[in-house]
Amino acid sequence: MIENWVQEFTLAISLAVEAIAALLVAYAVGEAVFHLIGRLYRRGTAREGREAIRLQLGQWLALALELLLGADILRTAVAPSWAEIGKLAAIATIRTALNYFLQREIEAERRRSPSPSNSSMPE
Repeated sequence: MIENWVQEFTLAISLAVEAIAALLVAYAVGEAVFHLIGRLYRRGTAREGREAIRLQLGQWLALALELLLGADILRTAVAPSWAEIGKLAAIATIRTALNYFLQREIEAERRRSPSPSNSSMPE
């Protein structure tokens, strides 16, 4: 009885975390598109502005990937069959690799252009 409740509760949390990650991705893409359209409207072509938009989008996507990995871990924790564990290992490897390379690109871009415009989105 308690085991079923814990399992259902954990699955509900996992679903909520996935929904939050999806909302973050939608927000991040919307924010990036908004700022890109603003740059086009002002006819801005400075590389720094575009890179700031990319960096901010990358940070949001990295956060969403981490949340999705957490949701997968929660889901597998309550139903740990070997098939589920194998699937989690594959998903975790792919998401961790994506996040690693995304973070590397973000850090490399920050080192290339250490201007204050990279710390926040351009207007």
